[in-house]
Amino acid sequence: MGKLKILPAQIANMIAAGEVVQRPASVVKELLENAVDAGASQITVVITDAGRTLIQVIDNGCGMSPVDAVLCFERHATSKIATAEDLEQILTYGFRGEALASIAAVSEVTLRTRRPQDETATEVRTSAIGETKTATVAAPTGSNFAVRNLFYNTPARRKFLKSDNVELKHIIEEFTRVAITRPDIAFTLSHNGRDLFVLKKAKSLKFRILDLLGSNVVGDIVDLSAETSVVRISGFVGRPDTARKTLGNQYFFVNGRYFRSPYLHKAVMKAYEEMIPEGVTPAWFIFLETDPHSIDVNIHPTKTEIKFEDDTVIFQILYACVKETLGRNSFGASIDFNTEGAVPLPQLGKSFEQYRDVTMPTIETDPGYDPFSAPFVQGGSPVKPANDEGGTANGGPSTDSGTVPGYSRYVDRREDYGRLFEEKTLPLGRVLILQGKYILTPVASGVMIVHIGRARERILYEQALRALADQAHVTQTALFPVQVQVGAAQRLLFEEHAALLARLGFDIAPFGTDTVVVNGVPEGYSCEAGKVEQLVSDLVYILSEDKDALSELMQQRMAEKFATLGASHADPLTSPQEAQRLIDTLFASSNAELTPGGRRIVSIVPLPDIEKRF
Repeated sequence: MGKLKILPAQIANMIAAGEVVQRPASVVKELLENAVDAGASQITVVITDAGRTLIQVIDNGCGMSPVDAVLCFERHATSKIATAEDLEQILTYGFRGEALASIAAVSEVTLRTRRPQDETATEVRTSAIGETKTATVAAPTGSNFAVRNLFYNTPARRKFLKSDNVELKHIIEEFTRVAITRPDIAFTLSHNGRDLFVLKKAKSLKFRILDLLGSNVVGDIVDLSAETSVVRISGFVGRPDTARKTLGNQYFFVNGRYFRSPYLHKAVMKAYEEMIPEGVTPAWFIFLETDPHSIDVNIHPTKTEIKFEDDTVIFQILYACVKETLGRNSFGASIDFNTEGAVPLPQLGKSFEQYRDVTMPTIETDPGYDPFSAPFVQGGSPVKPANDEGGTANGGPSTDSGTVPGYSRYVDRREDYGRLFEEKTLPLGRVLILQGKYILTPVASGVMIVHIGRARERILYEQALRALADQAHVTQTALFPVQVQVGAAQRLLFEEHAALLARLGFDIAPFGTDTVVVNGVPEGYSCEAGKVEQLVSDLVYILSEDKDALSELMQQRMAEKFATLGASHADPLTSPQEAQRLIDTLFASSNAELTPGGRRIVSIVPLPDIEKRF
């Protein structure tokens, strides 16, 4: 007897589900795409416990017949393709018929659907053991999918789900990718009874981006457009000066389908060369339209990867299009040509001298002026001329060495030179701030130079380590709280890490669905509105990284990142007293020589090296 055997349908479906349904967001993606393919004009997504308990997608699309309502849960049941040639011209989202079968294999699904011509709706209930129950119910036109208890029959898969905020963030990302492409459809997303997005039909793509991501994103993008015989490109790219460290708001779409492409990502980033600093990424929303025969969308189970027939040509066209757009738009400081209220300037032509005499200015002088005949002022009062005993004003020099001709005595001003240059010297114990970047202070062997930014980095690193070890950090309350629009997905990061941020000294509270309010920052950080906005952007970058490292190593990494962040957002030193306090705090730390990253903080220039320069 052979060793090979055919797997039961139940096990085969669960294996297939592992490719399609990776987390609750995968279910949301598949059901949203099916609703769009059904021609819906209104789609509602209801989430409970980040999708663990309930994922419900309701649409007003074409609905299904009673037969199709049962058949749709079978593997490879689809209305999108019938022949092999159909695979070469796919313009819909779903087409393989794997999504519903995979979802039903790892959850409990209830479907209610009705076509416009049917008087009653069909209800189908499925379970992971393969049981299917049908009934006739009352329901509006369209489909209503309710997915409950995701991964209830695969505890290992359920155990590896992240926190509710992380899973909800992924759901919002999938919701955004679908909603952006269809501004003609109204979308609603709610979580635990609270509406996160209520999107009405938008006039254009830009209005949909505004509703989804906020005015701060829309205000920082410019139109992108190009049309060739190979591909048509449209959409928006971000201004170079608004590029961020976070990888967010980078979207590629081909024929209305979202996809990822590291190769085309390089094309866009190449167009931004020498316009943005290293380590930051601009936002973009790029839509490609091409012949469906020239792409293959069937190379990945989740359909997020696309294979182009000639990706090199697409690369070059996209690079040239983005480069031309950035060159066509001016991103520097604008020139104000409004001259209202300005001082009028004369308009001088070539023949100006023919109509106006040009005269040289005259300099008036007094040839009889003798500066030595004026009384000498000492201490604010004039000194009387000498009398005949001490010499006359018109006579020769007096025999008294302390007098000069015309004056009672000679005043040696060199005794005031010390007071004149006293503040310019650098006596022991005093500090000097050099260009806001270095502190110079004398030591016994020469001059010590302290790098201000790196010194702050070391100090803040040790403060962050103590804070992460449950030792509270001091919070500097802002005089005026600052609101920062971060987007719904990023706002969840601040909710998830609220305790961590509080220990570090940040007082940041969620506000609305896509905004946070910064009420306070750690001591040493700047409270200026512009710096606070950049601070929040950097926090998103730090908090978005993977947190699955060892606890101690994770604390050190987080402390180092927060220290670097704090050093870059600190106010400049303005007085020697502040500089001296910084030095004292630095040398009270465990290592005043090096930053957490190993860069030197302090350098001493020996006195012999200084003397060699003279």
